[in-house]
This record gives sequence, structure tokens and C-alpha cells, in this order.
Amino acid sequence: MEQGTSQQPAANPQVGEPSATERRRQMVAIGIGNFMEWFDFAIYGYFAAIIGAQFFPSGDATAEMLSALAVFAVGFISRPVGALILGPMGDRIGRKAVLMITVLGMGVITALIGLTPAYATIGIAAPIIVVVLRLLQGAMVGGEWTSAATYIGESAPPKKRALYASVVTATAGLAFLVGTFFAVALTAMMEDDALNSWGWRIPFIASVLMGVVALYIRRRLSDTAVFNTVSAKRIAGTIEKTSTGLRVKAFIMTFAFSGIFGVALYYFVTYMNNYLSGPVGMDRFDALLTTGIVMVIYVIFNPVVGVLTDRFGRKPMNHIGIIGLIVWSLPAFMLMATASPFLSIVALVPFAFFVACTAVTNNVLLVEVFPASIRSSGSAIGYNVAYAALAGPGPLIAAWLVASTGSLISPAYYVIIVGVFSLAILWPMLKETKGVDISHG
Repeated sequence: MEQGTSQQPAANPQVGEPSATERRRQMVAIGIGNFMEWFDFAIYGYFAAIIGAQFFPSGDATAEMLSALAVFAVGFISRPVGALILGPMGDRIGRKAVLMITVLGMGVITALIGLTPAYATIGIAAPIIVVVLRLLQGAMVGGEWTSAATYIGESAPPKKRALYASVVTATAGLAFLVGTFFAVALTAMMEDDALNSWGWRIPFIASVLMGVVALYIRRRLSDTAVFNTVSAKRIAGTIEKTSTGLRVKAFIMTFAFSGIFGVALYYFVTYMNNYLSGPVGMDRFDALLTTGIVMVIYVIFNPVVGVLTDRFGRKPMNHIGIIGLIVWSLPAFMLMATASPFLSIVALVPFAFFVACTAVTNNVLLVEVFPASIRSSGSAIGYNVAYAALAGPGPLIAAWLVASTGSLISPAYYVIIVGVFSLAILWPMLKETKGVDISHG
């Protein structure tokens, strides 16, 4: 919040800052767990067309796709519920505890989706089970992203906080990348009938193994020095109270910067592949390969943006991302509408850079605009309400716009509207937070 711009010493020096070795261990633990979480979430998006046919058969490919994307959006409805439960837990019992709960829960739930029989086998129970599991999956993700951002941000050296924050966004991108190439490999190696009936289930079921590995790694972590300091203050009854006005301001800003980030991210990682292989008419393999190539570039962009954000500040890099999305979305969709893989890459590379700007600044701002005592709960609620209201419905709205208007460039308008809305809030409200004392409050 507006806590000053000079880094102050920790309020509880005896807790101690993590060593370089401990920081590397923390980054690996957060990165691997975050990768697993978002691999699980990504593969649903990549196999949305097949899932639609398996669980929502109608004979109409567009209707099946819309149904699958609607269930994708359902997972976002439960994210604020997960935030309301897991966020306060992070403030009370520790960031580490929440990170262990979310990673194991996500692995088990995703595996259960892969094991659910299709509509042809158990009828209406199939889509009901998938919807319930997506709700539970969304609740887990509701605690994961902000807990990971909080943990890594509180563990980072003050002058490299944005670079460390990029570990969370880069590993999420890497998860979507691996999901893409996993889908490419399955599509290339398997006959359509086998892929549609059981092949798509392989990465879902494998998630439980990744969850166990990630849980083992995360259980070796210690909690952050910032949390330990706040916990000691809470026990002593000396915790600083945050005014309602500051809470509301932080929530509004979080809703804005998380909203545009979420919309852009899920357009980029979930919708684009289905858009290119569906309405545009690009060969599915070419569409997967195209989005996969751009995802490699996106992963590289994240640490680059992290360095730039630490150098030039959070506000300018965030605004570059938002303005870029507003200006570039329409030309990008025009280029993709040609169905040319090359022109689609030309369209998506700048888009990926602007997404990376909103991604990295989102994660570092989640840590810096909230006082330490309410950071886990406040950031989780603001972030996940934005995702439920704006980001989750994004792919569904995009598919609906194409289906209802017949225009291949119409999905761009939703990104532009959300971008203008977010910029109108953040331009006057967001103050530079580079160098603030995140142990405060």
C-alpha cells in the first residue's frame, strides 16, 4: 500500500532472512508445485473440444465446445470460495500449509476427472461429476497462485522481487507449454478414435503422481521470515490493524490488474489453440505447434519482464502491458484469422510480451499492495474475484462472440473492453510500489 518507498529493516531481526541456498530451494519448490498445478489446469483447456464431445454430446461441434468452455468457466466460480477458505489459512497458519493443501488437492481432483466415465457410459451423471470436480479444482487453484506469489515475494531479495515473482508466472507458462506439446504428441501418435475415447485421459490421470512429488518437495520448506514476524506479533497482540479504506483500495486495484492479466492469459493459453483449430480452420496439429512455439517465447519473456520491472518499476511495466493489449488485440486477431501459422506467430509474439508484463507485475503487486497481516487473504480474494468475474468467462465469451457474430476478430473486443476498464482504475490509483517494506503490518 502507500507504506513509503524505502526498504526498512525487518521488524523481527532474529527470524533471519533465507540464505542463497534456501532461496534456490524455495524457488524450485514453488516452481515445481506451480508447474504441476497449472499443467493440470491447462490440459482441460487443450482438450476442451474432446471433453465437450465426451461429456456434453449434442452432435454440434460448436455447442459441444461452448459446453466444455462453460464448464471451464465454472471452475472460476469456486475460486473465490477457495480464496475465502485458504487465504485466511495462509495468514493464520502459514503460507507453506496452504501450498501443500493446494498441490495435493489439485493432483487428486484432476486425476478423478481423467477417470470419470463418458456420457455414453453413465449418462447425465458424467457431466454432473465433471462440473463438481471442476468446482473443487477451482477452489484449489483459488489458493495456489496467490499463496505461491506471496511465498516467493516474501522470500525474495528486495531488489529482485519482480524477477523472483516471474518464477511463478514462467512456470505456469511452462506448464501450458508442456501441456501443448503433450497434446501435440498425443495428436500425432494416436488415431482420432483412440485419442477421443481414452488418450486424452492420460495426462489427467498422471497428475496424481506429479502431485505427490510436488507435495514431497514443498513439505521440506520453512515458512517465510515475514510470516514468522507477523505470527509473533499476532501472538503478542501487537499486530497493526489495516483501515477499511486501505483494504477497499487494495481490493479495487487487485481486481483491475488481476482482471486484465487473467483475461489475456486465458485467451492466450486456453482459447487461442481452440480458436485457431476451430473457427479459423487451421489444422489441429499446426494450431498446437503454433501456440507451443509462442509459449516458449512467453516463458522467456517472463524473467526478462521481471528484470525490467525491478529496474524501471511496477507501474510503467504494468501500463505497457495493458495499453499493448488494448492496441494490439484487434490486429492480432486479424492476422490469426488468415489461418496462416506464420502470421499467427507474428500476431501472438507481441501479445505474449504484453501478457508477460501484466503477469509479472500482477504477482509482485499482489505482495506489495497488501500489508503482511492480510496479504494471503486479501490478495487471494481480490485476485480470484477478478478471475471469476472477468477471466474465467473469457474463453466462453470469445467463443460465443464468434458463434453469434460470425466475425473472427470479435473476441478482440472483450480484451479491449477489460483493458480500458482496468487502465481507467489503475492509472490514477496505482502508486509505484518498488522498494516498499513488505514486512509492514
